Amino acid sequence: MNIPNILTLMRVGLIPVFILLYYLPFHWSYLAAAVIFTLASITDWLDGYLARKWEQSTPFGAFLDPVADKLMVAVALVLLVQSHSNFWVTAPAVVIIGREIVISALREWMAELGARSQVAVSNLGKYKTTAQMIALVVLLANPALPMTAWVVLGYVLLMISAALTLWSMVAYLRAAWPHLRPDAGEKNDR
Repeated sequence: MNIPNILTLMRVGLIPVFILLYYLPFHWSYLAAAVIFTLASITDWLDGYLARKWEQSTPFGAFLDPVADKLMVAVALVLLVQSHSNFWVTAPAVVIIGREIVISALREWMAELGARSQVAVSNLGKYKTTAQMIALVVLLANPALPMTAWVVLGYVLLMISAALTLWSMVAYLRAAWPHLRPDAGEKNDR
């Protein structure tokens, strides 16, 4: 157990705190939940940075880090879909969660073929993540009603994030296409 892994575990442990704060019946609860989500997002960056800098990458960390990220984002999206109850949150949430399932399965399958590096994280994925995290923080911090400029900004950023999500998924699928084609097995058998 090292500091990067502890930070990743802390991120998972913050999920129930984040949910509880979001549902508390106080005027400050949305902002408090957004702060916890922001803290978790910062630990995501920090644990990766420290693992690389201190050369403390571990198989456990490599497994848990993306799981923790996806859990935090999925929980935030589910909370927002429930509280905002509109197309501007629901459609991007479906796209984002659906893409994560597809890409996770694709990476696992490509790893079995020994070609996982062909579906490695790209800069496009990093831009998508940045837009997504900012959108989620903005929307978590602001209740759906009254409709404020902040809520509209959150919707716009979430839609941009969903578009980047689809774009990055297409890029991953194109990179993997030589292994996905119907004749790929025949080429590998030769």
